[in-house]
Amino acid sequence: MSAGNTVTTKDGVEIFYKDWGSKSAQPIVFHHGWPLSGDDWDTQMLYFVGQGYRVIAHDRRGHGRSSQVSDGHDMDHYAADAAAVVQHLDLRNAIHIGHSTGGGEATRYVARHGQPQGRVAKLVLIAAVTPIMVKTPANPGGLPIEVFDGLRQQLAASRAQFYTEFTIPFYSFNRPDAQVSQPVIQNWVRQAMAGGAKAQYDGIKAFSETDLTDDLKIIDVPTLVMHGDDDQIVPIADSSLLSVKLLKKGTLKVYEKFPHGMCTTHASVINPDLLAFVIDKA
Repeated sequence: MSAGNTVTTKDGVEIFYKDWGSKSAQPIVFHHGWPLSGDDWDTQMLYFVGQGYRVIAHDRRGHGRSSQVSDGHDMDHYAADAAAVVQHLDLRNAIHIGHSTGGGEATRYVARHGQPQGRVAKLVLIAAVTPIMVKTPANPGGLPIEVFDGLRQQLAASRAQFYTEFTIPFYSFNRPDAQVSQPVIQNWVRQAMAGGAKAQYDGIKAFSETDLTDDLKIIDVPTLVMHGDDDQIVPIADSSLLSVKLLKKGTLKVYEKFPHGMCTTHASVINPDLLAFVIDKA
């Protein structure tokens, strides 16, 4: 069921999506990071639609223009919601690109939905939260739970203040040679504040405590793993450096001094690298 640019999931949630380009072109599906919306992919979507691709980006449940529902803010629902969009549009031979939390969502989607349905050609994980962020006995290099408790406390105390401050490490604007962009900060906060506070609060558990190890292991499509080594949000050592070892066909590409939000700050580098992977027939 759908109305305009939304699809209604089995549990009644309206998921907003953008779908640009020729319906006969190869589709690229973008999965955004926490606590943003599909708008975070504007630069990539315009680039790839200009290259002749069909580009799709949805807003995660509770985020952006999708329903601000109370429940279902977990990786299983995120993946199922993405699957609802893909099936509604009947996308095949698709390339899925996920950033940060969206990398977790895309991983679970491909492993549990897209790959079994034969709909996926390739996967790209950018600064992704995979395999698992929180420190556990099985993941001793992870971040302590207190880090994520702190995020929850700050969000609950003053969401607008917290999000404004969060952009600084997100884009590495706290580095000595950083070129701080107020419009980029404002656009990040605009996206974040459009979403629901509860969805974003609950999402912290989803992106930090979901173990995607088994999902990564069963993915057999070519996967590009991209990460900046100055990522202050999702440290590279306990994420992409581990994820690429779990993937059957994983390729790692590390970007020196690039931040977590490198798709925005360094789009002129990231976009051509994405295109090279997309068109690679190997």
